[in-house]
Amino acid sequence: MLSRIKDLATELAPRLIEIRRHIHSHPELSGEEYQTAAFVAGVLSSNGIHVEENVGKTGVIGELEGNGSNGRILAIRTDMDALPIQERAAVDFISRNQGIMHACGHDVHTTVGLGTAMILSKLSQEIPGKLRFIFQPAEEIAQGASWMVADGAMDNVDHILGVHVFPSIPGGSVGIRYGALTAAADDLEIIITGESGHGARPHKAIDAIWIAAQVITMLQQAISRTQNPLRPVVLSIGQINGGRAPNVIADSVRLLGTVRSLHPETRAELPNWIENIVKNVCDTFGGKYQVNYRQGVPSVQNDFTLTQILQSAAEEAWGSSCVQILPEPSLGGEDFSMYLEKAPGSMFRLGVGLKDTEVNYPLHHPKFEVDESAIITGVVTFAYAVCKYWNIGETTANLSSMAVASN
Repeated sequence: MLSRIKDLATELAPRLIEIRRHIHSHPELSGEEYQTAAFVAGVLSSNGIHVEENVGKTGVIGELEGNGSNGRILAIRTDMDALPIQERAAVDFISRNQGIMHACGHDVHTTVGLGTAMILSKLSQEIPGKLRFIFQPAEEIAQGASWMVADGAMDNVDHILGVHVFPSIPGGSVGIRYGALTAAADDLEIIITGESGHGARPHKAIDAIWIAAQVITMLQQAISRTQNPLRPVVLSIGQINGGRAPNVIADSVRLLGTVRSLHPETRAELPNWIENIVKNVCDTFGGKYQVNYRQGVPSVQNDFTLTQILQSAAEEAWGSSCVQILPEPSLGGEDFSMYLEKAPGSMFRLGVGLKDTEVNYPLHHPKFEVDESAIITGVVTFAYAVCKYWNIGETTANLSSMAVASN
C-alpha cells in the first residue's frame, strides 16, 4: 500500500506544485475565502468526491465513501485563510492581492489536503470506512473551526487528523508531538480609569497611564513568583490606548493582550488571578478598573494512539531519521482544538525549512517561504496514516487499543 501511495504522489507532484502556487498567489483573508473555496470544491468534485460548500460560512467538506464494511468516519482537516501581511518573499508566484499573504502555510495545508483526497479517491475500495475532508476558513482569527462544528462538520466523526507547517525543521521531515501541541489562547482587555488633570500638577489627578504601567509590570512579575514554573503562562500586552495630549494627565487607558497556557487547571484560574492583581494596584493608587477576559481556543492535546499511527506512518514512509519527536509544545494557538472537543485527534508538524539558505523566516513573516518538497511528504504521511488507521495493508495499528485510549 505504501509503495502505491508513493507512486501516486510522485505522479501528482507537478500538479500539486501548481495548485499550491495558484493558492499562494491568490490569498484571501479569514471569512473571505470565496475563490479558494470554489477552487477546492472544483478539485474535489473532479476526483469523484462528494462536495458540500458554504459550510461554516466559506468552508468546504469533501466526503469519500469507502467500501462500506466499517462505519467509522475519519476526518482530515486543513485550513485555507491568509494573513493581512504585504508579501516580500522572492518568489515568482508572489501574492497578487495587495496586503494579503499566505505567511502561515495554509496554502500548503490546503494543497496537502487536496493531494491526500486525490490519492485516496483512487484507493477508495480498499478503505472500509468514510473519509471526511474538512477545508476550514478563518483559522487565523480562531473562529473558523467553531463555524464548521456549528454547521455539522464533526457530526458522527470518530477521529480527526491535522497538519501544520513548521519552518524550524527541514523540508522532507515530520514533527511528532505527544500530548500538548499548542497552548490555549485567550484574549484580555483591561480598562484603567483615573482622574484627568494638568501635566504640571500630577498630585491633583489620578494618572491612568502610570497606573496602567504598574499593572503591566506587576502582572509580568507576578507570573514568575506566583505561577507554577512547570505550568507555563505567557501574558503579553500588545496594544495600549490612552491620553489626549502630552500635557494632560490621562483619565483612561485601555490595554489589550493575549494570555497563553497549557494546562486546563491553570487556565481556569487565570481570570481571577489577573483581576486580583489589577484590583490591588488600582486600589493602591486610587484608580478604577474593568477586566474583560475572553476564553479563546483551548490547547491542542494530541491523542496518544492517533499520534502513534502518524509517527509509524511517517517513519515507514520516510525513515526514522526524517521523523522528529518534538520535546516541547508551542505557545501558539490553533483552533484545531475545537474539533478535539468533539472527537479525539492528532496534528503533526510538517517540516518546510529551506535547506540551502542562511535564514528560514518564521511563520507570519513577510519573507516566509517553504520547501515545496514538503507537500509530497505531507500527502504521503496523511494518506498512509489513513490506511494504517483502518489496519489496511502494511500496518501494525490496533484499533481496539485506539478505542480504549479514546474512551
